[in-house]
Amino acid sequence: MHADGARTGISQRTRLTLGFAFLCAALIALMFWNIVAGSAELTLSEVFDGLFHAASPHRAIVMNARMVRIVPAILLGGALALSGFLLQTFFANPIAGPFILGISSGAKLVLSITMIAFLSRGVAVGSVTLIAASFLGAMLSMGFVLAISAKVKRMSMLVICGVMIGYICSAITEFVIRFADDSNIVKLHDWAMGSFASIKWDNVAVMTAVVLPALVITFFMSKPIGAYQLGEVYAKNLGVNIKAFRIALILLSGVLSACVTAFAGPISFVGVAVPHLMRRLFKTAKPIVMIPACFLGGAVFCLLCDLIARTAFAPNELSISSVTAVFGAPIVILVMLRRQKEGAR
Repeated sequence: MHADGARTGISQRTRLTLGFAFLCAALIALMFWNIVAGSAELTLSEVFDGLFHAASPHRAIVMNARMVRIVPAILLGGALALSGFLLQTFFANPIAGPFILGISSGAKLVLSITMIAFLSRGVAVGSVTLIAASFLGAMLSMGFVLAISAKVKRMSMLVICGVMIGYICSAITEFVIRFADDSNIVKLHDWAMGSFASIKWDNVAVMTAVVLPALVITFFMSKPIGAYQLGEVYAKNLGVNIKAFRIALILLSGVLSACVTAFAGPISFVGVAVPHLMRRLFKTAKPIVMIPACFLGGAVFCLLCDLIARTAFAPNELSISSVTAVFGAPIVILVMLRRQKEGAR
C-alpha cells in the first residue's frame, strides 16, 4: 500500500517537473524566436548585442519593436488564462471564460466609449484610465451574467446568454466607432481586433503593476480555491467565507481580463482553452498547480499566436484574436462534446 502510494507520488512529481520544464523551455524558445523572426531577421549574436548594449545598431529593433510586444504577450496571455481559470472555478464549468461569457466585450464597449470621448477632445488616454474603463465594462457584463445565472440552472444556457451579451456589446461598439473621427477610427479598429503592436513600455510598467500582484494574490488563495472546487458546504466547513471568496474571484478575474482588453483589445478563447490544456498536461485541477501552469501556458499560447500573426503573411499582420480563435475554438468544441458525452452516461 505504501509502495503504491510512493510510486503514485513519484509519478505525479515527475509529471509536474516535466510539465513545468516543458512550459519554461517553450517560453524561452518562443521569446528568442519572436525576437529573431520578423521583417528584419536577426542572428542570435545580434539579438544579444541588442539586448545588452545600449549603443548597438540592433537595439531599436530588439527592444522597441520586438521585446515591447513579447513582454505584454507573456503578461497579458498569462493574465487571460488565469482569469479564465478563476471564472471556471466560480461557475464550476470548464467552458466559462471572459470572452465566451461576454465579459471582454463589455470591457471593450465601455473602453471604446471612453477612448472616443478622450480622443475627440485631443486628450491622450492614460493607462490607468484605460484599465479603469475596461474594469467598469467587465463588471457590468459580469453583473448581467450573474443576474442570468440566478435564473438559469443549466450552464449551457448561461454560456449562450453570455455569447448573446458579447454580440450585443460588440454591435454597440461597432455603432459607436462609426461615429468617431476618421483618425480615431483607425486607432480603435486596430485595437478592437486584438493586437500587441501598439503597446509602449509605459503601458508595460502599468500592466506589470496590475497583473503580477493579482497573480500573487490568486496563488495565496490556492487553498480556499481548492476547497471551493469540492463544494460550498465543504469550503464552509473549512472556514471559507463564501460570499467574500466569490467577490474576490469576481474582482480578480475582472481586473485581469480588463487589463488585457485595455492594452491589447479582446482576445478570444485563451481563457477557456489554456486551463483545459493545463489540466490535460498535468492531470490535476489543484489550484496550487493550475495557477502557475495557467499563467505560463497562457504566456506560451499568446507568444506562439503572436508569432504566427506577425510572420504568417508578412508584411501584413493578422489580429491576435483571429489566430487564438483558430487554435482555441476547436478545444472549446472538444470540451463541450466531452461534457455532453459524460452527461449522457
